[in-house]
Amino acid sequence: MTLSFAAIASVAALAVAPAVCAKATLEFDIRTLSTRPDTVTGGDVLIAVSVPHNVPRQKAIVFANGTNITSTLHWDDSTRTLTGLVTGLHWGANEISAGSNGNGRPTASLAITNYPITGPVFSGPHEAPFKCETTTFAFPDGARPLGSPLDADCSIATRVDYFYRSAANTWKPLTNLAVYPADLVTTTTNEGKTVPFIIRLETGTVNRAIYQTAMLDDPKSGITPGLFQRSHSWNGRLVFQFGGGCTGGWYRQGSSTGGVTDTVILGMGYAMASSSLNVFGNNCNDLLTSESLMMTKERFIETYGVPTYTIGFGCSGGSYQQHQSADNYPGLLDGIIPGCSFPEVNFATVHSITDARLIGNYFLNKATIPWTDEQRRQVVGFFGLVTMTMSTVYDGALRISPTGFCPSVLPVAERYNPLTNPLGARCAVYDHAVNVFGRDPVTHFALRPLDNVGIQYGLAALKAGTITVDQFLDLNEKVGGYDFDGNFRVARSVGDTPAIRAAYRSGRLTNGGGGLRDVPIIDYRAYADDDPVGNIHLRHHSFSMRERLKKANGDADNQIMMVEDMRYGLYNSASPLLQSALRKMDQWIANIQADDADIPQHQKVVRNKPADLIEGCNTRAANPKFIAEKQTRDPGLQCELLYPSAPPPREVAGASVASDIIKCQLHPINPADYPSMTPTQFSRLQSIFPTGVCDWSQPGIEQQPLAGTWQFF
Repeated sequence: MTLSFAAIASVAALAVAPAVCAKATLEFDIRTLSTRPDTVTGGDVLIAVSVPHNVPRQKAIVFANGTNITSTLHWDDSTRTLTGLVTGLHWGANEISAGSNGNGRPTASLAITNYPITGPVFSGPHEAPFKCETTTFAFPDGARPLGSPLDADCSIATRVDYFYRSAANTWKPLTNLAVYPADLVTTTTNEGKTVPFIIRLETGTVNRAIYQTAMLDDPKSGITPGLFQRSHSWNGRLVFQFGGGCTGGWYRQGSSTGGVTDTVILGMGYAMASSSLNVFGNNCNDLLTSESLMMTKERFIETYGVPTYTIGFGCSGGSYQQHQSADNYPGLLDGIIPGCSFPEVNFATVHSITDARLIGNYFLNKATIPWTDEQRRQVVGFFGLVTMTMSTVYDGALRISPTGFCPSVLPVAERYNPLTNPLGARCAVYDHAVNVFGRDPVTHFALRPLDNVGIQYGLAALKAGTITVDQFLDLNEKVGGYDFDGNFRVARSVGDTPAIRAAYRSGRLTNGGGGLRDVPIIDYRAYADDDPVGNIHLRHHSFSMRERLKKANGDADNQIMMVEDMRYGLYNSASPLLQSALRKMDQWIANIQADDADIPQHQKVVRNKPADLIEGCNTRAANPKFIAEKQTRDPGLQCELLYPSAPPPREVAGASVASDIIKCQLHPINPADYPSMTPTQFSRLQSIFPTGVCDWSQPGIEQQPLAGTWQFF
């Protein structure tokens, strides 16, 4: 049996240890290839040293902390480059230097900062407690071979295993590397190579996470993949898979990665990588996921060399990670394919679902006047009213609660309890990001950037005449907010100003003007707004990200949207449309890399979009056709008619689709804005909003640009 992907365009891959371009220079140049020089981990780093043309090869000398390491490096005569893995670095400051024999010869040096392989690097102090899950981590065949951790940081010994794809479409361990099993199938890569469908699977730990990398590799080929000889079957590119979820994603290592055994992706010839802390259900903290991405990729490069490029891949919680890693830590991902996407969890998602929970609680427990189902739906905004009360929305809002979603591996005795254990582990998104948001000096809880002061829920429905003035007033009078334990309270929620400021400056609210400006983005969405049981993955979030890109960069021309129905699920590589997205992203990045024009990177990204990469949607027919159409929320467009993007509660209340205001500025209530209100009703409105209502035309309180990329905490 052959799984063929030969139709996918082949892009020539660079050598696994990429050459540094030869230059007629009279200076040495030292570069780190596996990571930035200030973020090296584990005591080793892959370097490349360009040797000047006026220095003979035999005269060049490279030192690591004063020790001559020249003999350990590989010479490439075509580029006059010495490349190799430097080991034995000290924790903290190190120096790589290069020079040559003889007086007056050029020299160069590069400062290296080395961190423990267990981290942290830039994410701030490690969270405690932290529960290891090596004993329950499952391999492709269901086995759990890792055993107990070696230390308190959940470390394991690095191991390599081989698996093959069987005729029964399952993964089986390859126990005899010298013999092909009778039920082994082959695959044809996007470079046109038909090879045994055997993968080399490496498993280890970095940053207290379990990582895995996988690539096609025939152990009978006589080649052991490494820095200077790559697997014949690997196409040179890397897909980094990000896993979804959020609730329960704290205080744990995780028992799975985002997945590195996708048969479609591996069958094309791509390598895959992921880690357990790149699954939001294990770790709902984008800062820690970016760090784990960096360290996992560093490990991959130090083993196999630099991939031609790295593509981000993943849905829901995986989309958060792609957007924020690409924006806040540019260079880790060369292109991203977010699916069922949100801009980020703490604001775009949390605002939508916590507002829905407040409104749902009002309808369930507080309303004293009648409401029709359609009136309720118009207030909450969603396409289907069922979304408001479905578990992942109504109950999922309790990710702001310290007791709502503690992982089962965290003993009850270690969990926060306001009466019996007030200093216990708080299982909430804000406490999980305390290194950014800061702590309340009295309670020691994380500061919270959650605010709904001045929000007029249902305002658009009132203006449209869908709901009455009395309904509008009753809703806003009783909707309330949340206390610091996530319980309902009568008063509105008031955000902590330092946390709000930190959210904007740090990129916890995705800005779009950092690294995202300069990477190609294909936003793939399997439409779920009309899911009969409700769905949290709503289409308006794609437009939120687009609007933020426009606000930050002047355009969103580096983002392409592709939409279809859910016949393949939310994000499945079996979808021909998603396969097309990967194929075209591959070509897009290749085009960008081949463009050596001296122009801004954003322009380079936009002008190198493949001609056949067209925005649009598939029809819902049994044999769908693609409608090429710029994606907007214009209700007259074919795609918007097929896949309407309903607003979240704050947009119904007057916020923009960007969903980027954490705490609104207030303005006095103007009687002219409420022509249908009687004096008595207007007086009641004033009592509901004594400090004023949201002025959505103004920037939010403390709203400001990203303070910079590659921030350390």
